[in-house]
Amino acid sequence: MTPSTNTPERSSRDVASRDTAGGFSRRAFLHGSGAVAAAATLQTSATAFAQAAGGGTSIVSGETTIELSVNGKTHSVKAEPRTTLLEVLRYQLDLTGAKPVCNDGSSGAATILVDGKPMQANTLFAIAMVGKQIETVESLAKDKVPAAFTACDAQQCGFCTPGFVVAVKAFLDKKPKATETEIREGLNGNICRCGTYVNIVQAAVKLVKGDA
Repeated sequence: MTPSTNTPERSSRDVASRDTAGGFSRRAFLHGSGAVAAAATLQTSATAFAQAAGGGTSIVSGETTIELSVNGKTHSVKAEPRTTLLEVLRYQLDLTGAKPVCNDGSSGAATILVDGKPMQANTLFAIAMVGKQIETVESLAKDKVPAAFTACDAQQCGFCTPGFVVAVKAFLDKKPKATETEIREGLNGNICRCGTYVNIVQAAVKLVKGDA
């Protein structure tokens, strides 16, 4: 009798084969994807908010007034616990550099700096940002990074450009002598749908060489 092809053993092998088809592991991809990182960030923000809400002594609900330090200035804004930092920046402070391209931070278009570290404004709760130093691309108007982008024509539609500018700034501040390979790896959290990666990397290399 010919063995059935639907035995449990065969089914498990089939699943494993599909997961690693072409040498590509779906599990490994999901493990390293920006979506997973963004989900972790949201969870961290929610936890931080819960802790900041009084260490179990009080809960904030509804709209409340908070103060945020953005680009060196203190702003009084209104936010519900669910309000994202991106919504406050764009719709209350009129800082529209960070873009709402995605909801999970996987595009990198909403990159801003929080205490000097690049983060995604659309994955952060505004109320959890009280007491932190927030910097947007608007604060870099006179910086060398946007000048290098212009010199290298490192933008097309421009929608991703602010996120890339902030990401390059953060990366080179941390690693000013980065190689081209390190730059490519350091910017892999940002996506350009126009495919302007070569020019963006050239701009970063130009900054490393001091040519900008």
